[in-house]
Amino acid sequence: MAIWVAVLCAVLAAGSNALSTVLQRRAARTVPVSDRLQVSLFADLLHRAVWLAGMLMVLPAACFQALALLLGPMSVVQPIFVLELPLALLIGRVLLGGAAPVRISGRGWAGVGLMVAGLALGLAAAAPTGGRDYASMARWIPTLVVCGSVIFVAVAAGLRRGVGSVRAACFGAAAAVSYALTAALLKNATHSWQRGGPADFFTSWQTYAFAVTGVLALFMMSNAMQSGPLTGSQPVLTLGDALISLSLGVTLFDEQVRAGWWLIPEAMGVGLILWGAVLLSQVSLARDLQTGQNGDQQPSASGARSQRRD
Repeated sequence: MAIWVAVLCAVLAAGSNALSTVLQRRAARTVPVSDRLQVSLFADLLHRAVWLAGMLMVLPAACFQALALLLGPMSVVQPIFVLELPLALLIGRVLLGGAAPVRISGRGWAGVGLMVAGLALGLAAAAPTGGRDYASMARWIPTLVVCGSVIFVAVAAGLRRGVGSVRAACFGAAAAVSYALTAALLKNATHSWQRGGPADFFTSWQTYAFAVTGVLALFMMSNAMQSGPLTGSQPVLTLGDALISLSLGVTLFDEQVRAGWWLIPEAMGVGLILWGAVLLSQVSLARDLQTGQNGDQQPSASGARSQRRD
């Protein structure tokens, strides 16, 4: 029963994150595209009420995620967050459509179906099983070193490129690693709460570490959205978070997934998710959610008609 409650909490967390994403992207697209990493981006967005509302939605998302990680293995909970992209598109269809909802094309619905089918196939084939709820420092130290190095290399590679898909993908990869690491730290911190209550929770280094990595993840995601097209950042972010989270669940918490010939349907599931993510990131509503595209300008009549068609 606990695993199904964990799945439900993960879906609710993905929905809360999707709503947060729609609101944040609606605000962030009013900030001009930059060719450099914007440290002042948060300061600019703080003046936008929509962005603040989006940030508030992070709180229930974090609560649902913490409960899901407490009740279920990380290798089950985190891959469910690939649903955030189709949910964001569906929510954006209503919230960003004005008087009438924005129409989603057949390509968009196909992307939603592919991602849901890929997630179901991948999880059914992998059949993740729970391990422990905490990791020793002997495991945390190399994990932090490797994740930190990957983030540094991804950001450095992105900074060497101009605005475009490669830069967005690099920052998206850094965000994906940060999100996965945040989830692992959160799982360890929730174990501290379960074991010793608030006293253990607030004296655990993982509590403060997941807060720092969470802010880093939001920062990198905001800059990824501003650095290039959504087709560059979103597939990397969607798949990267799920796969890295699964890897951290296995290496840190001794969670188990099926191997052998099961790797074939697992790879097929990953392929379907990637295909769906690419399709969704190409629809006009998803592009409209991308930051810095239109600013605060109203779309032309022809642009509005194109948006309705896609």
